[in-house]
Amino acid sequence: MNQPMPLLTYDLFTVYARQGTRLEYGRVYFERRRRLNTFTLLTLLEPDAGTYRQARDEMLWAICDEFTWCLPAHLGTESAAEIRGTIDLFSAETGFALSEIRVLLGGDLPPLLVSRIHEEVSRRLFDPYLRHTFGWETATHNWSAVCAGSIGAAALLLLDDRDRLKEILLKSQQSMDYYLQGFGSDGACLEGLGYWNYGFGYFVYYADLLKQRRNGEIDWFGEEKVGRIAAFQQSCYLGGKHVANFSDSSPEGSLHIGLSHRLAARYEDIDVPLEQLRAPYVEDHCSRWAPALRNWIWRDPGQQGQDWAEADYYLPDAQWIISRVQHEDRGYAFAAKGGHNAEPHNHNDLGHFILYGAGAIWCADLGCGEYTADYFGEGRYGYDCNGSQGHSVPIIDGHYQEAGGSSRAVVLDAVTGEKQVMLKLDLTSAYRVPLLRKYTREFQWNKQGARPELRIKDRFEFSEPPGCLTERIVTRWRPERCLVDGVNLVKLGGGLVIHYDGAQVDADLQEHWFRDHHGVNVAWYSVDLHMKQPGLDVSMDMRFEYASLKGVEEK
Repeated sequence: MNQPMPLLTYDLFTVYARQGTRLEYGRVYFERRRRLNTFTLLTLLEPDAGTYRQARDEMLWAICDEFTWCLPAHLGTESAAEIRGTIDLFSAETGFALSEIRVLLGGDLPPLLVSRIHEEVSRRLFDPYLRHTFGWETATHNWSAVCAGSIGAAALLLLDDRDRLKEILLKSQQSMDYYLQGFGSDGACLEGLGYWNYGFGYFVYYADLLKQRRNGEIDWFGEEKVGRIAAFQQSCYLGGKHVANFSDSSPEGSLHIGLSHRLAARYEDIDVPLEQLRAPYVEDHCSRWAPALRNWIWRDPGQQGQDWAEADYYLPDAQWIISRVQHEDRGYAFAAKGGHNAEPHNHNDLGHFILYGAGAIWCADLGCGEYTADYFGEGRYGYDCNGSQGHSVPIIDGHYQEAGGSSRAVVLDAVTGEKQVMLKLDLTSAYRVPLLRKYTREFQWNKQGARPELRIKDRFEFSEPPGCLTERIVTRWRPERCLVDGVNLVKLGGGLVIHYDGAQVDADLQEHWFRDHHGVNVAWYSVDLHMKQPGLDVSMDMRFEYASLKGVEEK
């Protein structure tokens, strides 16, 4: 209440065109949405508080006044008319938000704002949607669900014209079909948990409103694939908030508790997560209205949930394997992936893995970096978080993995058992190395003993000896080289020990830096095991052993 309304100036709008960065405009744009959400929720909670109502109406008016509801990064033209006819993720979300706020507030909203919201949503969403065809309408990733789902939801909430509503819903239904085509039969979201929350969340918001409007006649939740997608969340958690964050996904993921409870009420096989894992209201840096509201109205206060149980998951379409185990009241987990290097929000990461134990990630995935023009352009794989140089995979004769659909893992074997989880991959096609004939990687996650243990067996075949061969392991912990009873080890924070053959390889420990999704410089470390004399046939084995984890702090 005491802060001035932030302004979306021309200078901010042109920052992306001038230097390719998004955060400057985004911070102000999303703060305006946070103010709208906050003042609206406060007037719903305290309807007699006039100061909240005035602040809410000012924000509604200001957002209706915005030149465009799109982000500059999603606009490819300098024509004002064409910009006004463009629909992106955030313009669609804004239209959904305003439409729902209008319904919820009812007669408490001044008539001028009621008509203004209807006019702006129609002009910015409904009219261009019915006049044009947008590329995202047939996308098989989050854009189709968020854009079409938001427009369909706004139409369900706002339109009295049945013919126009029908026309919009027919288009949005087609986009939902395309969105579901982006999932394999295993229900895995290749974009990661964050984009599952986002894309699938908006699919659910739309499907729920549609089901209610049609009295259950149209029920997307009855689709078998939708049920499997709904179960993805519980399969990719390693422990607490730590997730298997392959692709552009964050290392930790809070839950949308409303979405989780809604899905658990619909599907018997959905685990109800711990209440403590829910995302706080201020966590969403994009300040999205739809999940913020539903985290309140869909949350079941009687459901306190439970911690993640021991489980093994093999997702054959994604080629992900995840295992959670409990030893002496501590949780441990392992995750690895195959797949291909043309996935949505792709990283060149075939054969990459993550190790978790007792509240900490030891072998890490860096997750998503700061979104810039170059991040989604030709320079994408120069970013450590995207290229294979920032993943726990080999560097073969100086070569990193290549992007593209032809870089594809072949699963040779995958086993989930009571004693061991195993994944064996042929990763030859991931590298464009003339000398390389074959490269296979085998993970063995042994669950017996005092604590679980991971073994990795890499096998290389060359037509002639390579000039160099390096195994890279990525961690957020500063590594330490040591010798214990004649055995060469690398220690990570006193919690994990990496065993290697000192007669075969030299260990090199390096510090690196990258900018994370919020533009913060973050350190990461590589443990590089250099083969001393690589020959035609090379076998390299590594063993990862958990040490005593008492007193180890989370990182």
